[in-house]
Amino acid sequence: MSNSSNEAPASSRFANSWHEIDWEASHLKVRELQVRIAKAAKQKQWRKVKQLQRMLVHSFSAKAIAIKRVTENRGRKTAGIDGETWDSPKSKWSAMFRLTSKGYKPKPLRRVYIPKANGGRRPLGIPTMLDRAMQALYLLALEPVSETWADRNSYGFRPLRSAVDAIEQLFVNLSRKSSAQWVLEGDIKGCFDNISHDWLIQNVPLDRKIVKKWLKAGYMESGRIHDTDGGTPQGGIISPLLANWALDGLENVLESHFGKKNTKASYKTKVNYVRYADDFVITGISKELLEERVKPVVEAFMAERGLTLSKEKTLVTHIDRGFDFLGQNLRKYNGKFLNKPSAKNLKNVLAKIKDVFVRYKAVPAWLLIAKLNPIIRGWANYHKGGASKETFKYLDYRIWKMLWQWCKRRHSNRQKRWVAKKYFMTVGKRKWVFFGNSPNKGVVNLVYASDTKITRHTKIKGEANPYDPSYELYFEQRLEYVLRNSEMGMRKAFTLWKRQQRRCPCCNQLITPETGWNIHHVIERHQGGSDKLDNLQLLHPNCHRMIHSFDQLYRSSHE
Repeated sequence: MSNSSNEAPASSRFANSWHEIDWEASHLKVRELQVRIAKAAKQKQWRKVKQLQRMLVHSFSAKAIAIKRVTENRGRKTAGIDGETWDSPKSKWSAMFRLTSKGYKPKPLRRVYIPKANGGRRPLGIPTMLDRAMQALYLLALEPVSETWADRNSYGFRPLRSAVDAIEQLFVNLSRKSSAQWVLEGDIKGCFDNISHDWLIQNVPLDRKIVKKWLKAGYMESGRIHDTDGGTPQGGIISPLLANWALDGLENVLESHFGKKNTKASYKTKVNYVRYADDFVITGISKELLEERVKPVVEAFMAERGLTLSKEKTLVTHIDRGFDFLGQNLRKYNGKFLNKPSAKNLKNVLAKIKDVFVRYKAVPAWLLIAKLNPIIRGWANYHKGGASKETFKYLDYRIWKMLWQWCKRRHSNRQKRWVAKKYFMTVGKRKWVFFGNSPNKGVVNLVYASDTKITRHTKIKGEANPYDPSYELYFEQRLEYVLRNSEMGMRKAFTLWKRQQRRCPCCNQLITPETGWNIHHVIERHQGGSDKLDNLQLLHPNCHRMIHSFDQLYRSSHE
């Protein structure tokens, strides 16, 4: 394997196995190159961008981080068509020497189908581990360019951006009395399946040969290999970024036609754009403006990329009538803008909760609570930035009805009073709190959506770039805000995370939702260690495994 001449010796020269890699030095090396790539991209020095990208994808550090990423995400145990998974330090170390563009040929994706909310099925392609690692490697080189040139109001599949940021931007665009009254709800027909391969190969600032190989790799279904003539392979790590690159630029095109925000021209049209993945909304001062002037501009932009708008689903709607976007209904009621959980979104979460009751008819109460709480808490946290209190109460009511049926079915020969006493108790002012006795945690309660406090979400700055050093402090503060308002913020993990200055004490890198985390006992429990905070650390999963690996080696050498 050839290493970059600029490689940090601590992370490459002295490493002889996976657990000997200096992760702090590796992250610093990759971060330094990514910052340089972003700076060159901002200055449109494309030759320099290409040189720096080549340096990055050939570096030992980037290869290590790419393999670390694909062996720690949720799909790490799911194999591609070759049946291979990298589940041991030895296999990960061996993979380091296979990540090279010379002679590289990606294998077809393994096609599977996942259920959609409307009852249909969505095709998903599963690449091999080697192809995933190669994509993760080149993603490290492409993301700094993408983030530098991305639309300000694009919020899908980007670092520390989310759907609630998109909703909040629409609140900014539509909530005032003087705001636009009409919206164009954009729906791209089969976006991820139809993006032009030729356009991507010619326009994505990355090694064209590699991009072409990924796009043309095909997929295997029912024992046959099928060619792919368009679209990005859904399931690949780099696919969302390729799709974002294809759709980025529309905001600038709209501004060139209708004026930048807060300019005289924009006040006349009030055209504002918000996108999350392939869903977008454009506001305007009138229905005629959106249909006759804005829509043709959008259609021309999409046509260049091999895309078309769906005639049935691309609608122009008045804000008083309202529209659904990302699971929320946005509408003005007598001039007051409110966003609430949409009826379809509420129906979907109730169906998901009902399925839990059906699947876990015979489990103990504490286990049912363990299955329900993440669903209720996650759904309520997503919607807590809007006018959701009444919907939260309705969800609690429907869950209570399901709980009561679940309890009565288990004890059909018992009186209702006995059933109520066994499964429900009073907590504070709230009666009828469903509870169970966990063997590890003691008494556990079912959470109530209506206990979630309604708080307005603080939107990320549109121009913020995680690869611009001037935004370094902003993104660290932003990460704290995101995690404080997530499920982590309600757990012991958040206290540890704050105490450790947001970083893993092993590799000194940030702990984020993307990296994941494990809680480590400094003195192991079998040696008498407690679960108190003083005996706990928050570590990256790989760092956690590394520490235990060293502990096992130490113990075996002293036996």
